[in-house]
Amino acid sequence: MDNFQKEIDERANLASSNKFELLLFRLGSESNETKPELFGINVFKLREIVPMPTITKAAGMKSPLLGMANIRGQFIPVIDLPAVTGCTPETGLNLLLVTEYARSTQAFAVESVEDIVRLDWSQIHTAEAGVSSRNITSIACLDTKTNSMALVLDVEQILNDVIPSVREVKDGDIEMKAFNIRPGAVAIVAEDSKVARQMLEQGLKVMGIPALMHVTGLEAWEKIKQMEQQAVAEGTSIHDKIAMVLTDLEMPEMDGFTLTRNIKTDQRFRDIPVVIHSSLSGSANEDHVRKVGANGYVAKFEINELSTVIHKVLDEAPH
Repeated sequence: MDNFQKEIDERANLASSNKFELLLFRLGSESNETKPELFGINVFKLREIVPMPTITKAAGMKSPLLGMANIRGQFIPVIDLPAVTGCTPETGLNLLLVTEYARSTQAFAVESVEDIVRLDWSQIHTAEAGVSSRNITSIACLDTKTNSMALVLDVEQILNDVIPSVREVKDGDIEMKAFNIRPGAVAIVAEDSKVARQMLEQGLKVMGIPALMHVTGLEAWEKIKQMEQQAVAEGTSIHDKIAMVLTDLEMPEMDGFTLTRNIKTDQRFRDIPVVIHSSLSGSANEDHVRKVGANGYVAKFEINELSTVIHKVLDEAPH
């Protein structure tokens, strides 16, 4: 038990050094491939891996939703991941990856699990320019010598497509508040999932908060430094340019913990409010949120909770 707890603590502490662990698995081959593609998800989102149980399919359920499985007394939806990605398993759907995302539990059926690898977020590159699939958020470079790679799944996009429990954010969805923002100031947003980015953009628009959207923490960090240089050149304050930063945790190149730590340890930016908005939940992550100095933390995706936290941190921010 002590060793098990030590592993959990070590895994949680990876976040303080821009590192994480990626579970690698295979889904089978596409029609034009000879070798099955490697896919990955963050180990932090994985609750357990179980052999394929009996699946109960309800009337009207369509692929890629396989049905419901009873996992330790909890009935959860099972998604056929090869069907989502256009792969054909060679030996069948043998395992379930039970995951927790954005306040929900679900299982993904896969062919086989390969390994768990420890990576730096700098080894993860955004896939938006190089991969056509809407279900891939980034590419993990596993080994530069062998040029081995894994495709990191955009689970938020997959869940939105298969189990559309969320909808477009409209005016009536948010309890209207007056947000304490200087005229002309914007929110800097960092979020690599396209569907989450769209929802945040809609939500902030309804709140009346202008936003600049970024796909990685590194992009957001470079933009913050650029806007500070503009403020200096104009003889104004950075707070006239940036009202707040809203960041995801998992992102290519630089994660949200590192972005937040960079902001809070830099004398120029330390007073900028930072809100972390993530599908990663749990006490370990919330502890790290406090350690890096974030002003607020919200689990995805409940727009009124996000609005309440943003309102609070903006009211408490220096003006």
